[in-house]
Amino acid sequence: MQTDRPHSRLNKSYTFEKFIVGPNSKFAHGAAMAVAESPGRTRFNPLLVYGGVGLGKTHLIQSIGNYVMETIEGSIVTYMSSDEFHVNYIESLKTNTVQSFTTQIRASDVLLIDDVQSFAGHEGTQEVFFHIFNTLYQNGKQIVLASDRPPVDLKGLEERLISRFQSGLSVDIQPPDLETRVAILNKKAEDENLSLSSEILNYIAENVSANIREIEGAVIKLLSHASVNHSDITLDLAKTVLKDNIKTEKTRISIDHIIEKTAAYYNIPVNNILEKNKRKEVAFCRQVAMYISKQMTNHTLKSIGMYFNGRDHSTVLHAVQLIENLIKKDGTAARNIEHIISSLK
Repeated sequence: MQTDRPHSRLNKSYTFEKFIVGPNSKFAHGAAMAVAESPGRTRFNPLLVYGGVGLGKTHLIQSIGNYVMETIEGSIVTYMSSDEFHVNYIESLKTNTVQSFTTQIRASDVLLIDDVQSFAGHEGTQEVFFHIFNTLYQNGKQIVLASDRPPVDLKGLEERLISRFQSGLSVDIQPPDLETRVAILNKKAEDENLSLSSEILNYIAENVSANIREIEGAVIKLLSHASVNHSDITLDLAKTVLKDNIKTEKTRISIDHIIEKTAAYYNIPVNNILEKNKRKEVAFCRQVAMYISKQMTNHTLKSIGMYFNGRDHSTVLHAVQLIENLIKKDGTAARNIEHIISSLK
């Protein structure tokens, strides 16, 4: 089992100052700041931040840890992923040190657990975490969690654990809009002492995935190229260097067209898909259209939902996950959906 204090592995660059706030993350950022300023003393306990891969969840929850350690002397902050928690727990079982493992975590003033969806299927680990959670909560300590989906969609977790997650505040981070992507790029370029024109910044923001890691990765790629070749970065050079990062087909396909093609394939009237029709065949067609929209456009889940008569982003997320699972299990359904996608291309 790891003997270093888990808080020693907080990334010091993950601070609130370096977190670019946009409409996609304003509420989550505000909640995180409130928790950081008064850990365990707000209604936001636990605080659960959820959203897709690479959108800044880890940055935000570690910002809480770094802020607390800077401002509250003697605070014990523990950060680990659910996988690390599971591995350390298994190791403690092997070495007969479970009590030491749990005591160390129970000593936390702030507990930060990343990727809680990975607790799924680990019943013993969930049992241990449940009791640690209760102890910390009852002692007024702050618990912060990060997940790739909202609590209601966390499959494979015990109901009592999901109930604990839902007892506080759950906030989501959506993919950043264009203006926020430009701001993220600009900040990353500044951090790397790289001068990029507004033309280049806008080109990257408009064409690279809304995943923040990929956006920042584009800057690193340009920086590496400039360093190796001792060259200035022009728009033409950026287009050449980043050609593999650009998904140009996504900019040409509209959600309206996706809905029309999907409806036609399944012989469902378009208006049935858009209205609140719960017939099984209509609901399935709608879910397929949502899935394809997520795969073939740069729209956020919230934006996709608006095209489907203002449905909530969680409805879109559920549809995407349902169809992803179906494709893995049902070859015929997978071929049908691929046929629709091919026709759109």
